[in-house]
Amino acid sequence: METVLLTAPYMLPFVERFRPVFDHYGIQLIVPDVQERMEEADLLKYAGQFDGAICGDDRYTPTVLEACSPRLKVISKWGTGVDSIHAETCSRLNIQLRRTPNAFTTPVADTVMGYMLAFARRQPWMSAQMKAGIWEKIPGKALSEMTLGIIGVGAIGKALTRRARAFGMQVYGADIIDVDHVFIGETGIKMISLDQLLSESDFISVNCDLNPTSQHLLNAKTLAQAKPGAIVINTARGPIIHEEALVAALQSGHLGGAALDVFEHEPLPHTSPLMTMDNVLLAPHNANSSPAAWERVHWNTIKNLLEGLGLDSSDLNKFRNS
Repeated sequence: METVLLTAPYMLPFVERFRPVFDHYGIQLIVPDVQERMEEADLLKYAGQFDGAICGDDRYTPTVLEACSPRLKVISKWGTGVDSIHAETCSRLNIQLRRTPNAFTTPVADTVMGYMLAFARRQPWMSAQMKAGIWEKIPGKALSEMTLGIIGVGAIGKALTRRARAFGMQVYGADIIDVDHVFIGETGIKMISLDQLLSESDFISVNCDLNPTSQHLLNAKTLAQAKPGAIVINTARGPIIHEEALVAALQSGHLGGAALDVFEHEPLPHTSPLMTMDNVLLAPHNANSSPAAWERVHWNTIKNLLEGLGLDSSDLNKFRNS
């Protein structure tokens, strides 16, 4: 019998729903109490006890992976980003690392559009004033009067480009990987340097992966290059932005605002200055919110786990359709 450590927060509320699937495949589950993620010390308590893992943003560091080897065969990540899992160590120890690419492209792209509309049309601020008894018309802009800079033109960046272009926006893109010329021709996105993107964009949307090249990509130096009054939107990973530098740029008035779904430390500490800023919109790492998308990821994550354990996943459909 194989044993699996299940710690993915989005699957934990439904573990009893999926238990018959694991029973069918002779898989015993270890289901710890998880709030946001398992840290290194939390995972080390279970080292050597499981053959596979279904995880969220748990800290599978080299230390954890070494301790779990050689029993651990596969880590099936619920979702797309695997920056919290040390891929090089997985490869060295022959631990398969599987995920669901492009899992949340649509809801995340919609989230960014929602933030841009909120800042352009000023609805959250007008609503707050109305509820405070203030009748005041706050000036807004049409999105077609504004420019969007997308850092990381992958699946989400491309989906966002198409949405923004439909609103008549000029879209700029910056990426370390060449973007397909057919997509560029189709959408009219203008690929430019990061420096130029920062200086010319009214909205700066972070949509790249977190890796050594993007850690603190937006810092005191790069944020100083941003167009005065620009709005920074981050639905990717918190550490791509140096939070202290972002706070300083907001406090100085150089940036016009920010919309943040992710943070350097999650949950965001209550003492963070971001909590009290009127020009900042916050969300609890929830841009992926879509029950339909979650459902697809649930089943694909289980499929990835089974295949990583060398089991035939063809029986999954009868459970999925039941």
